[in-house]
Amino acid sequence: MNDSLPTLSRAAGDGRPAAPVRIVHLGLGNFFRAHQAWYTEHAPDADQWGIAAFCGRSTTLADQLGPQDGLYTLLVRADDGDQPQVISSVSAVHAGTDLEAWLDYWRAPELAVVTLTVTEAGYLRGADGGIDLTNPTVVADREALAAGNLADVRTAPGKLVAGMIARRDAGGGPVAVLSCDNLPDNGGVAGRVTLSLAEAVDPALLDLVHQHSFVTSMVDRITPRTTDAEIAAVTEQTGRTDAAPVVTEPFTEWVVAGDFPAGRPGWDANFVDDVEPFEQRKLWLLNGSHTLMAYAAPARGHEVVSEAITDPVVRDWVEQWWDEAARHLSVPESDIVAYRAALVSRFENRQIRHLLAQIAADGSQKVPVRLLPALRAERAAGRDGRGAARGVAAWIRHLQGHTTPITDAAAPPYVDAATTGTPEEAVTGVLRLLGADLADDAELVALVVALVEELGQG
Repeated sequence: MNDSLPTLSRAAGDGRPAAPVRIVHLGLGNFFRAHQAWYTEHAPDADQWGIAAFCGRSTTLADQLGPQDGLYTLLVRADDGDQPQVISSVSAVHAGTDLEAWLDYWRAPELAVVTLTVTEAGYLRGADGGIDLTNPTVVADREALAAGNLADVRTAPGKLVAGMIARRDAGGGPVAVLSCDNLPDNGGVAGRVTLSLAEAVDPALLDLVHQHSFVTSMVDRITPRTTDAEIAAVTEQTGRTDAAPVVTEPFTEWVVAGDFPAGRPGWDANFVDDVEPFEQRKLWLLNGSHTLMAYAAPARGHEVVSEAITDPVVRDWVEQWWDEAARHLSVPESDIVAYRAALVSRFENRQIRHLLAQIAADGSQKVPVRLLPALRAERAAGRDGRGAARGVAAWIRHLQGHTTPITDAAAPPYVDAATTGTPEEAVTGVLRLLGADLADDAELVALVVALVEELGQG
């Protein structure tokens, strides 16, 4: 940090004055700041829609952004140059443990929207899609809520239930809960875990939860971790010190479906009746190819997406996967063609150092939703599903310790399966954890075994 330069601050004339808080966000991180906060910043009524953002487990961003009045620089990077811009939409930042502040915002009559980026793991789902009532943190939240200790909750669903109770007791009306996490039917997921926790606390709370709206969205903007070099670039280009800039690509997309009973900003999003076709397109074509490259490309010496996609072999793997996945999408063919072309351009952006190791995290959560639906559809259609199977094979090699380090709390049983017995037994063991139908498909097992061996040859 260059102490000789001024730090971002509203008092110094940086950004806009803080807008009144009408949005509360849980999961303060880079993607939220590149996406939802950016959309709010550029809404025509941005001066009426401030965001109070709460961290997850770490307080680092609250500590960094607090002295900057919530301001930060968004560095939009393209091959033809950088575009730094100050984002002013975050009016207040808080540690995730500041539950008194969280509850006070819920009690405020002007609150209209609660947004979430807590990652898939943050919803703490059980096998039935409801909340996992055996999870120790969920058990603790249930007990705290039942005792009326609203400020003692720690999970995202617990915070939602606590907020709704506090709002009811303050005489407030319904708000929209808008999930912006990268998982299918994210609004439905948020609603189910909130309802199941509320029911476990007191069935009478179900009516309270049902009063609020759970909104589904599809979000898209590649946002890698910010490096020290990029922090230095922001300082050089803006003449301001910024402890927490965000780096992102020019492309952005937001598709939203649901009701906003207390209103919303004039976001330049695509408001539709059904998000699913768009989210499936993005989840399979963008995220699925990311997952494939994250596990397959490091074996060919690549560290970032922009390197991987320019490797003809990797590019062929990606195109093969896209061909398979596209057969099962419900958006128009013209949309798929345009989206694939846009993805290639985005992936080739050398100014975005999107680390394959970063994308590889939490594979046990990602592989089932990004690759397996299309793989099953291809197998059902009588085709081998080689493009998807290659992604599974590459993940198995990752589990065996051949590529990037494993960062996945749920990985141990998959690692045990992948490293036990013969190659056939290892593949069968991993596939059985993913689904008995996959493990019982002898042709698929043989194909994945062959692809594991092929990938090991570089």
